[in-house]
Amino acid sequence: MLTNFDSLYSLFEAFPDEQSCIDHLQAIRWRDGEFCPYCGDTKIYHFSDRKTHKCGECRERFSIKVGTIFENTKLPLRKWFAAIWMITNHPKGIASVTLAKDLKITQKSAWFMLHRLRHAARTPSFNAPLKGDVEADTTFVGGKEKNKHAKDRKGGKQGGAGKAVVLGIVECDGELRAEHVADHKAKTLQGKVRQNVAKCSAVLTDEDMAFVGLDKDFTHLAVNHSAGEYVRLGGFVHTNNIEGVWALLKRQIVGIHHWVSPKHLQRYVDEMTWRYNRRDMKPSPRMNDIFACVEGRLRYRELIA
Repeated sequence: MLTNFDSLYSLFEAFPDEQSCIDHLQAIRWRDGEFCPYCGDTKIYHFSDRKTHKCGECRERFSIKVGTIFENTKLPLRKWFAAIWMITNHPKGIASVTLAKDLKITQKSAWFMLHRLRHAARTPSFNAPLKGDVEADTTFVGGKEKNKHAKDRKGGKQGGAGKAVVLGIVECDGELRAEHVADHKAKTLQGKVRQNVAKCSAVLTDEDMAFVGLDKDFTHLAVNHSAGEYVRLGGFVHTNNIEGVWALLKRQIVGIHHWVSPKHLQRYVDEMTWRYNRRDMKPSPRMNDIFACVEGRLRYRELIA
């Protein structure tokens, strides 16, 4: 396992060749025992090349990459390890153009590589509900109306006209859930809050009318930003944590990627959420954490469909 990694240079020192990367991936993926990615059987034969294996049940030959985001990749795992280091340790992520230059690959390959890593970083829907003091808020993602061509303008200056809506729910000093939602209606937003927050928790929001009605299941407290109010009850009621989350997301999109399509927006939100929820981890455990999530292949045709 990786220990005490504090730089990309130290990563390359620890993994000087492809076999060392294969061995590390194998140690993490098979930490609970060997299994066949095709049938799940545990009777596995190993070949002398140390790169391939064979199932004793279905007789399929496979590498440790089969059934993961690395399946069928033409890129060496050392480049994948470098990409994982950068996406997990750069606070705002990395652009595909920059990654392509750093790894000496095409921008198309870098784009697909990053999306496969975002696929691994998605948040499972079965997580335990948030509880205690929980902040909820929305943000709008999309270009400013005044910067668009006249034919593309949706009208209106406020309220996110023509923009994608992202809902964030964060437990104070705890976990974040963020999702690209269909609209800004009360039924949509409150439904997501009820799915993710334990009843009787304190839900802290701003004056957004879409959250009115949460007091049926929660202790709902709000601050009125439009009136210049940002803190209430001696600092207990605020939305500072979720506002900090939106700052990270906007800097990631505006500063690094410049623009993301609504189609792929959730993947970028998942990337930001994954890093936020591991903000207190050291670089090495954080990098290993994504290796533990690599199950499930993402094909290019599925990504662009």
